Amino acid sequence: MDYSFKRGFKPDIERIRSVAAEEFASDIIEADGKLQFSYGAMKSICVRIEGKKLNVTTESDTSASDQVILDTNKRFRNFLEKATGYTAKQRLQMAKKEVGK
Repeated sequence: MDYSFKRGFKPDIERIRSVAAEEFASDIIEADGKLQFSYGAMKSICVRIEGKKLNVTTESDTSASDQVILDTNKRFRNFLEKATGYTAKQRLQMAKKEVGK
């Protein structure tokens, strides 16, 4: 999924890496301008910058416990907010606008 950056939030892979390291206690592998890591209920998280948007691809672990899923989702939402500058509510509104076009 693609996410826009709020004004003042640079589309810089090093900044995104530091935000990911802050939220996810995981080894982050950087290759070809992409960040790859896993955490909790997500088998893999792939983050890259395409143009002026943050592209995030995830693969979920369906066998994870409810507690792990809740923790992972909270951290993922926090990561997206710190990376893009938009809250979950704002991202939802923007996604609805995109669908309406």
